[in-house]
Amino acid sequence: MDISYPEEAEGYRRTVREFLARSLPENWAGMGALAPAERERFKVDWRRTLGEAGLIAPSWPKEYGGAGLTQVEQVVLAEELARAGVPEGFENDALGIKLLGNTLIVLGTEAQKEHFLPRILSGEYVFCQGYSEPEAGSDLAGMRTRAVLDGDEWVLNGQKIWTSGGSNANWMFVIARTDTSVPKHKGLSFLLLPMDQPGVEVRPIVNAAGYTAFDEVFFTDARLPKDHVLGEVNGGWKVANTLLGFERGVRVTTDAIRFGRELDLLLELARERGRTTDPHIRARLAWCYSRVQLMRFRGYRALTKFMRDARPGADGAISKVIWSEYFQRYTELALDILGPEALAPAGDGNDGVLVVPEAGTENSVKRWVDVALYARAATIYGGSAQIQRNIIGEQLLGLPKEPRLDGGPFAEIKPA
Repeated sequence: MDISYPEEAEGYRRTVREFLARSLPENWAGMGALAPAERERFKVDWRRTLGEAGLIAPSWPKEYGGAGLTQVEQVVLAEELARAGVPEGFENDALGIKLLGNTLIVLGTEAQKEHFLPRILSGEYVFCQGYSEPEAGSDLAGMRTRAVLDGDEWVLNGQKIWTSGGSNANWMFVIARTDTSVPKHKGLSFLLLPMDQPGVEVRPIVNAAGYTAFDEVFFTDARLPKDHVLGEVNGGWKVANTLLGFERGVRVTTDAIRFGRELDLLLELARERGRTTDPHIRARLAWCYSRVQLMRFRGYRALTKFMRDARPGADGAISKVIWSEYFQRYTELALDILGPEALAPAGDGNDGVLVVPEAGTENSVKRWVDVALYARAATIYGGSAQIQRNIIGEQLLGLPKEPRLDGGPFAEIKPA
């Protein structure tokens, strides 16, 4: 099996590496090696550096200010940035540029593209995602947030929860119910909401490690212009799924890089604690190695599909189950290696907000405890493991659909 990249892709890789060598400080060890204040300054400067190189929006066509890279070039860029331990922009750029920006290019009107895309690119508009609700997480179509048209404006009432980057954003893309008389998937609209208004309240959620990673957002007669609907009114389900199709695009091979770096630190921890001769620890480390390799080769498989212009589909549910359950297993192993030390963690933490701590983060007890606490949510956020298995069974294996209580052939079944 040939897993080598095409020569033109390797040529682009050399270009990226030369850019990184010119742009990063000497003896660069990664973002995690910087003090918190230095890290924030570096993020601002690094986003400017990427912008000057035309790499803030690598997937956007050049006419919209992007780099117009091919799928494989986008993956190569993401791989090299991950190896260097530098971000692809600010935290919210993943939402505003990769998700919303690409969706606007596909489904937005020319007026919407002209207004929003330059402002997202410049960083003037910082977006967060308004999907999950207290009663509609994995069952996204069950949301209750309502938008009612009042003249030339939509009036929004309801609540969103587990909002990544909500505290940093001044805009939100929101799915809201705009028609209650039709089946739940058909009465949703995709809205672009300015958050700097009295009707929007953001409340931070503190996680188990003591950090703020998510927010809950409340809408009380919040308003947005009538033309801030992306796609058709009541056609939000299509828009939402188009956006989610971009979610795991260029991450197909970088997960293995980031988790591979974590595995190296875990092996180092086991050596430092003299646990590498324990047969049970060795077996679990071997399992971790096999899972990282599995992510690696699944990434190559997905990349092959991208090179054939295939859009991400239900197959992504397999990757989500693999990496989220691995995330919990390898951090549990770290705590077992640490033993009683984990009860009184010392050293620097990882800020509690990253799925995988940044390169250069201290290999400390506190850091491992922080990431292990964060990992408990991995099988919930981004689509719970149970829902991902339903997707795998129904859409990939052709198994019968799960009976539902809200319509369809099993509607007569009532909860006990």
